Amino acid sequence: MPYVMVHIPKPPSAASPVPRSVPTSADVARLAGVSRATVSYVLNNTSAVRISEPTRRRVHEAAKELGYVPHAAARSLRAGHSRMVLMPAPAIAMGPLYGQFINELQWALSRLDYTVVQYGTVGLRGDEAARAWAELRPVAVLVPDAELGPEGVAVLKRAGARGVVTFGPERVEGAHALLMDHDAVGHCAGRHLYARGRRRIGVVVPAETGLETYSRPRLEGVRQALRGTDARVTGVPLAYTEQSAAELAARWPELGIDAVFAYNDEYAMLLMRALQDAGVRIPEDTAVLGADDLMLGRLLRPRLSTIHIDLPSGRELAELVDRVVRDPGAEPETHRVLGASVVQRESS
Repeated sequence: MPYVMVHIPKPPSAASPVPRSVPTSADVARLAGVSRATVSYVLNNTSAVRISEPTRRRVHEAAKELGYVPHAAARSLRAGHSRMVLMPAPAIAMGPLYGQFINELQWALSRLDYTVVQYGTVGLRGDEAARAWAELRPVAVLVPDAELGPEGVAVLKRAGARGVVTFGPERVEGAHALLMDHDAVGHCAGRHLYARGRRRIGVVVPAETGLETYSRPRLEGVRQALRGTDARVTGVPLAYTEQSAAELAARWPELGIDAVFAYNDEYAMLLMRALQDAGVRIPEDTAVLGADDLMLGRLLRPRLSTIHIDLPSGRELAELVDRVVRDPGAEPETHRVLGASVVQRESS
């Protein structure tokens, strides 16, 4: 069978689009009819120079029309430091209260022209993690749980961090500190349950790794509150699963507990449901107390008693960060935070 070769002409290639040049501050200045310095003052929110509102509007409109955004690296080079505030991502699941605090903090820092970056360092802890954070050259670092040591603080400062702020139970040398007094949360819970006539008090200790930073001082706070009284305090391990709660509820009669401080509202709701399923009456047989004052606790029946926790406001922490950046040589500040008060409802 004869074969015929057919030549198929190659279609002409489409013309490559001409790349658009990246707009510069000079382009914005020409379009707005102002100097490059004015563009810089307006877009960097410089408060030291007075610029009329119409001029500010023209600059912003020109920048928007051209698609111009300031170059963060160039701005950092001029200022001598970045505007990045680094927060290590929590290694454990944090509740709604913490999430609300972080959102408020990010908003407050953005109003001061900082950018908050949450950075995960899986498997790295303490001073080793600090070296990974330092590679990003943040202007400030906010460290929850304060596993950082003095050497880690020094590493961050040598890398250009103007301030390190820890929030945890203890202060770290060289860092500003927000001391979280979780003992006070436990103390508040213990006094409330004792005042309600309860004498055999259990305290939930979450089985999840990482939460011991908060659960240990809360348990100790209950013990301190009831030391010298006729009350008995028992630590009660509980994983945050329905199976774990059901197994604990099945053993409840042998524990002889007539009240439980359940670490927080989420563990309290989990345990309360399991106890009710096992036939334990709330609060007649066992009083239940949570912490964090979440909305869901008010929707339960009986409504959940809780400890309302006052975290520092995001605005106050943002102002501390700004002070530290402006005056990096100042003596480290220490602030005691985390106020606690009982919100009594039907479950206790």
